Amino acid sequence: MNPIMNFVEGEIAKKYEYPDFRPGDNITVDYKIVEGAKERVQAYRGNVIQIKGTGASKTFTVRKISNGVGVERIFLYANPSIVGLTINKKGKVRRAKLFYLRELVGKKARIKERKYSK
Repeated sequence: MNPIMNFVEGEIAKKYEYPDFRPGDNITVDYKIVEGAKERVQAYRGNVIQIKGTGASKTFTVRKISNGVGVERIFLYANPSIVGLTINKKGKVRRAKLFYLRELVGKKARIKERKYSK
């Protein structure tokens, strides 16, 4: 790839640093919403079902259940509207893409918590 593009993508990656999370983790993404002249921060809490791409075009998909309906949202890593990202639970999964959660309902859709020791 072009060395200039590598430099630009490296600078963008340094600018947006988040805690290390993986698919299966339950996270809360705080992002800015602009409504007319007003700005507010809204929290979006759900499970990460995939992380896709590299560099400046890297994205992650978060899925939550809202009023019994599954809602997915794709966030760009290098998005200036993301204010903060916190990890609520670490999930224990054996796949990188958790699309099978779309068909599961109720307790079957739960992800076990990963136990780790330091």
